[in-house]
Amino acid sequence: MGMPKTTPPTPNWQPELPDAQLRYYQNFLSVDRANHYYNTFLETIPWQQDDVKVFGKVYTQPRLTSLHSNSLSTYTYSGLTLQPHPMTEALLELLHQIQTVSHHDFNCVLLNLYRNGADSNGWHADNEKELGKHPQIASYSFGAPRFFHFKHRKIKSQRHKMELHHGSLLLMEGSMQEHWLHQIPKTKKPLQPRINLTFRKII
Repeated sequence: MGMPKTTPPTPNWQPELPDAQLRYYQNFLSVDRANHYYNTFLETIPWQQDDVKVFGKVYTQPRLTSLHSNSLSTYTYSGLTLQPHPMTEALLELLHQIQTVSHHDFNCVLLNLYRNGADSNGWHADNEKELGKHPQIASYSFGAPRFFHFKHRKIKSQRHKMELHHGSLLLMEGSMQEHWLHQIPKTKKPLQPRINLTFRKII
């Protein structure tokens, strides 16, 4: 499915945050296109579940992941070294679409599959040394909505949450990964799967 040429959209939410820039496009993709990508990734991505090391302890990730790039040899985070798969046509289409709102030179994408509300991603920043000083992150969401929490490392009053919707794009820019943490918490609410794509640039 080729990408139609459209006028760049306006963010639905662009809050004033200290030490960060955030842009959220709730309906970045149409429902039909979002459904297409959700089904494609669910059925064709080589999902895997790995053990990671956090604060010296090893545990099984509470979600499935897959790393894709056409230029990288390996990528390491949380003590886990991943061998990337090639970029698929669908991933390249979504990367091209990001360029309508961001000119950052992304070269890889980490996909996460949250199978239900019990799958999660704890407090962290996307700040691996391979990402450079101030990483820019472009995050797509497909499937069930999930709450995204983010908080400033030092300013305790700066703590927020928002719901990420099917077909949305979230851009985390500026120095956000240096000064903020974010998470997708567990929930006991019955949920269908959610697929998240985080495009980034490895230096």
